[in-house]
Amino acid sequence: MTDADGLAVGERAPDVSGSLVRPDGPVEETALTALLADGPVLLAFYTNDFSPDCTREWCAFRDYEWFAVDGAVQVVGVSRSRVGTHRKFIDHLGLSFPLFADTDLAMARAFDVDYRTFGVFARSRRSTFLVGTDRTVRHVWLGDHALDPTLDRPDMAELRAAIEREFGDSPTDDDHAAFRAAWETD
Repeated sequence: MTDADGLAVGERAPDVSGSLVRPDGPVEETALTALLADGPVLLAFYTNDFSPDCTREWCAFRDYEWFAVDGAVQVVGVSRSRVGTHRKFIDHLGLSFPLFADTDLAMARAFDVDYRTFGVFARSRRSTFLVGTDRTVRHVWLGDHALDPTLDRPDMAELRAAIEREFGDSPTDDDHAAFRAAWETD
């Protein structure tokens, strides 16, 4: 397996930054805190653009329309793919989600999901971190395939349930206000 155990629920997410490729064109050096200023973020770490498993994962995010149209949580991908590859990946799949280019795996290390497959190939463990506007990790999913943790994919309905559980029960929570405003427009 891997020693990359990921940040735990309740821990404070690091204020990482990197080149963020947005679907509408711009590429900007962006900090996690800048994204959190607009609401909670679901960071989805994956291996590489265009690999079969990663393509299936991002098609699942795209096709599970709730993530694209609800607006309660910003879905943001993180992989070691380069900016140009991200642009092609976004365009090829018609994604509406931005992707961080973590070419040196610094973001993966900060979230404790970097590892080496068979002790050789550096990559990030497929994982998701639901981060509240206060940078608290509210939910974690880690791929746990016995041979290669990049082979697992998160269950979209379980992610949605975690978002509803974390941001749907507390009317005094700032995250809840953003969730409710988006949810009631459905």
